[in-house]
Amino acid sequence: MLRKPVKIQSASLKADVADDGDDGNGSGVEKPKKKTPLAPSSSTQAFKVSLGGLLFLVLLYVPLVWIARRSMYQKHVTPLPASASLHLFSQERAMAHILQLAGNIRDRQQSTRGLHQAFEYVESELRNLQSKASSRELRVEIDESFANGSFNMVFLGHSISNTYQNHRNLAVRVSALEAQEGEAAVLVNGHLDGPLGSPGAGDCASCVATMLEVLRYIVDTNWIPPSPIVFLFNGAEELFLLGAHGFITTHKWRDSLGAVINIEATGATGPDLVVQSGPGTWPSRVYAQSAVYPMANTAAQDVFPLIPGDTDYRVFSQDFGDIPGLDILFILDGYVYHTGYDRPEKVGQESLQARGENLISLLQAFTSAPQLRNSTDRASNPEPVEIRPIFFDLFGQWMVIYSQKVAVGLHLLPLGVVLLIPNYAPKGIHSTVSKRIRLVLVGLVVQALGCILAIIFPLFIAILRLSVSSTAMTWFAHPWIAYAMFVPASLAGLLFPRAIWYGYIKSSNKWEQKELNWASHWGGVALNALVSAAWTLLGVGSGYLNFFWALFMMPALSLFQVLQRVSGKEDSVLSMLGYVLPGMFPAAYMCYYMGICIQFVTEKMGMSGTFPLPYAFYVADGILAIVVGYFVSLAVGPILPILGNWLAKPPAIRFLLYLSIASAAISSQFFPYSAAAPKRVIMSHSFKTSGTSQVLKSSYDFATIDPNPMEFVWKNVPALPPVLRINASSKGVSKSDHHVCLPIYPISRLLTFATEVPLDLSLQDMKKLSFPLPHLQIIETEQGDEKKAAVGSGSRRIHLEINLGSLDHIWSTVMNITGPLSSWSFAGEKLPKTESVPGGPPSYISRLSGNSLGGRWQFWLEAYSLEPLRIELVVLDQQLDEETQRIIDLFPSWVAVVAGTSYLSTYFV
Repeated sequence: MLRKPVKIQSASLKADVADDGDDGNGSGVEKPKKKTPLAPSSSTQAFKVSLGGLLFLVLLYVPLVWIARRSMYQKHVTPLPASASLHLFSQERAMAHILQLAGNIRDRQQSTRGLHQAFEYVESELRNLQSKASSRELRVEIDESFANGSFNMVFLGHSISNTYQNHRNLAVRVSALEAQEGEAAVLVNGHLDGPLGSPGAGDCASCVATMLEVLRYIVDTNWIPPSPIVFLFNGAEELFLLGAHGFITTHKWRDSLGAVINIEATGATGPDLVVQSGPGTWPSRVYAQSAVYPMANTAAQDVFPLIPGDTDYRVFSQDFGDIPGLDILFILDGYVYHTGYDRPEKVGQESLQARGENLISLLQAFTSAPQLRNSTDRASNPEPVEIRPIFFDLFGQWMVIYSQKVAVGLHLLPLGVVLLIPNYAPKGIHSTVSKRIRLVLVGLVVQALGCILAIIFPLFIAILRLSVSSTAMTWFAHPWIAYAMFVPASLAGLLFPRAIWYGYIKSSNKWEQKELNWASHWGGVALNALVSAAWTLLGVGSGYLNFFWALFMMPALSLFQVLQRVSGKEDSVLSMLGYVLPGMFPAAYMCYYMGICIQFVTEKMGMSGTFPLPYAFYVADGILAIVVGYFVSLAVGPILPILGNWLAKPPAIRFLLYLSIASAAISSQFFPYSAAAPKRVIMSHSFKTSGTSQVLKSSYDFATIDPNPMEFVWKNVPALPPVLRINASSKGVSKSDHHVCLPIYPISRLLTFATEVPLDLSLQDMKKLSFPLPHLQIIETEQGDEKKAAVGSGSRRIHLEINLGSLDHIWSTVMNITGPLSSWSFAGEKLPKTESVPGGPPSYISRLSGNSLGGRWQFWLEAYSLEPLRIELVVLDQQLDEETQRIIDLFPSWVAVVAGTSYLSTYFV
């Protein structure tokens, strides 16, 4: 019996298929199966279908983005008021300490009265707690120390030598009355000093406040920790981790430390993220089991080493110790990081509450951990080396952790399924396994090309905009602009190869729709399975991201086909919902992870640093475009194999590209900065001196740390150029000397040095200077082999003294030494690797900081020949004169100025 052909319709495809293949003459002989052509739809219909698909996509992701944003700013955490029970951590009680340290006390930088006041305040709080604990079964010991040291280090990839004196540390040991002196202890470290030119509320008054409130909790609850806890309030983190170095190398409690929890901030709010862990795997496991609001993932730990900067964690766990532990940071609102806007009101209440509750829970777990051992026990019985486990938090509320061994089996599972799929294809797909494999490979290539173009398209948009604009980073204060510019272009890139593929299939009439869907789906799953397996086998921690997609999307095609039959249509809304439903969990997680990463990168582009011309102008926009493109491909790409039936059409791609181009054009009308997202400007009142009283030259020197140069500032602050007597274009003005910022080397390598504004030194100006000026003098020279010396060769040792004169707010003193240097008295008489200050020959850089005896530093240098050593001495003082302060006050609120006074002099010895 001959039945009527069944007509299948969809918004984009129409086909008439006779379902039994009979030739219609009643003979029952089956005709060869005919491929059903994919009929092209009209452009109007395609546009409507595309718009419907885009609307579907928007409605799908809007609630996921809302959930992600609430999670990344900790809105699920309830901040507790000061009236909360004393048996709970209260962010408002902690905030009272922040207000005192970063509000009432001005400036906590090295050598300032503010840092002294901050130490006095913290010590007073500790004495009160010690007094309260004396009536309980709790011992609270307070130890103040002043550390000296000298060592070589690599910072931001550059070698320097650090020498310091009298850096103050304040340590508190909390233990049971019967605890022994050498018993394994947990160290909690936070730094009390602040960065140059900043109140340091987030960085790191928030850390100190958290520690004080946790200490109060311990005393008020009379909790007797199973193992001692040492709280270190260190006074010199901003000077390249010197306080931590002084503690771990000289303090009496250093050998008892069995774990470290370092709390830090690279912003003022957001997740309190674990960015480093180890040595060993047990700190991560303890964190996963105990954190109230877990915020950690191995992907972040892969990325953190690439970010310029460092924390005390490296001193305790990598460079000068092997203490297992965690490095935990506030990571969002980096706009205010190291600026004058890092004020108490910027610290997130929810973030502070989460940090405090987590720290209490972590201390309860760490002090009970059987793996907690002091340095002696670790040395005699080292833990077996174990590869870092895979771990990640789910929206800051749950934690997943599993070993690398489990990860290998788990993350390779989807790839195994993909390899088997061609053997079990459903009816209607190519009959041979080899052809099915080719189908999957074609789908994989199309998906991979889409992911690549998802990065290239927004990068092209960024370059295109900058080629017709004189302003970079227009999205800096308005992150939504970056999304409007780059997300549509990235989606267009994802869809572009799929549209070409679909067009070819339609024109050639080679495949049925069922085959196309099957190839698209399993090609997409195969790509994620392959990437997940590759990352895992290479030891990269982010393989779980692709594993999520591969695992959850495997059943999506089956659900899609079931709902096709239910709805009676191929591409109904119901069937599309069925396809994307299994991917809702990975999509939601990717939005959460993507939101944190993109916001973090956006904020950090304000410190993106300098790059060679002509690329410097494009770097920040290019980096953000690449990051957005990557995460869009990760968050949306895996659901497009079937959703592409709606979206992968020329009208949709054109619409998305037009939207990106229009957004880019509109973005150029926006100003990139605001008081909430300021531009950083470094200003130095510089004096080039000779001897104790002679000033050779004076100038104001300016530098920036993002792609928009100082000319941008002069153009938009017309009141400043006349005062400085320069043109807004800075034409004819010489560039500043890199040595001006040598005291912050190698951070100075990130700066774009700009305008040098020469100043006329009047007698009145000279009277304002403090004499004597910083200077260097030779005390004694010792010759080596006298015979060699007589013929102009041989070694010699020169004993020198740096006299800092009357300066008493010194941040640091730096020497840049070139010539035949063979040894010196610093860092155990070991030289670091040579550096090259831009524009100069290879040299050795020595940083000196702290309150030296009588403002003098004595040392010796050893040369292997009689050729003179050249010493460039730069002293950075934090004291500013009235005129400099007046100029700073002329800058608008969208500029964050960090200023100091530099004294530069050159010597040949």
